[in-house]
Amino acid sequence: MVRLYLFAEGQTEQTFASIILQPYLAQHQVFMHHPRLIAHGRKKGKTNRGGSGYGDYQPMKDDILRSLTGDKNTDAFFTTMIDLYAIHHNFPGLDEAEIMRQNPIKRVEFLEKSFADDIDDRRFVPYIQLHEYEAYLFSDPTCFESFYDKCSDKVEELKRIADKYETPELINDSKETAPSKRIIAQFPDYKGAKSTYGPLLAESIGLEVIRNKCPHFNSWLSRLESLGK
Repeated sequence: MVRLYLFAEGQTEQTFASIILQPYLAQHQVFMHHPRLIAHGRKKGKTNRGGSGYGDYQPMKDDILRSLTGDKNTDAFFTTMIDLYAIHHNFPGLDEAEIMRQNPIKRVEFLEKSFADDIDDRRFVPYIQLHEYEAYLFSDPTCFESFYDKCSDKVEELKRIADKYETPELINDSKETAPSKRIIAQFPDYKGAKSTYGPLLAESIGLEVIRNKCPHFNSWLSRLESLGK
């Protein structure tokens, strides 16, 4: 049995981890504490959490290091759910990884290793989402039919997008074409409800389907499972 602390980029990831990952990992003897939003800055002595994209890397690093120091037990592990999309400008290895931009999987793996090296604790298991949370929802766009009426044409458009890529994780990451932007183009109200709808849509798809469609996510989850063995 091991304990796991998860640092989430935003409320969508936080809820996803709570309602889907936490009970699943418990079956593998990995017991997750309530997922917490990652720090992205401090103002007037107060730590600001969540919405870390485009921000400064240092508050995130300090937050993780404080937690590692606060629980030094060998059965305590720490992980992240942060986006590659809009990653911090001073994230470790970011400049070196620029030459890998045409190979997103290689790039994200390099950044995760740079992240792990910078934190420098074997109990830290970094995970960077390719390219953001909404990629998971392209694993089966029919999930939107459970939440929206008369949307078959919009779902078909999301399917056409997904079919262009080997995996939803490779859907590109520009400001106009990131996974979330493509979803919002079809379902504008998703923008204001993503922290609620996002996890519920993923739940309706099912964890196994997402794992089968998203190999980078699957590798991370497999690694977390192995902690309990």
